[in-house]
Amino acid sequence: MQADTKQSCGARLKRIEGQVRGLSKMVEDDRYCIDIVTQIAAVRAALRKVEEAVLQDHVAHCVEGAIRSGDPDEQRRKVAELIEVFGRTAR
Repeated sequence: MQADTKQSCGARLKRIEGQVRGLSKMVEDDRYCIDIVTQIAAVRAALRKVEEAVLQDHVAHCVEGAIRSGDPDEQRRKVAELIEVFGRTAR
């Protein structure tokens, strides 16, 4: 992972960690259900942003490197990884 992506994702994940702790506190404090669900949606959206950044980094460096390498087996492996991960995230 590129240093800038790693730093950006790390910062986002720390914020998400705080949001999740806040969610836990909301549940403990018996906060209004819709407020909790709204915050859950915000955490999921934030996680999707991190996921997008990691995937973009992967494509820009790992997949691109496999394409440049000219190695058909490596290219197939990288494409298969992407297909697998997209299949998992679509569920």
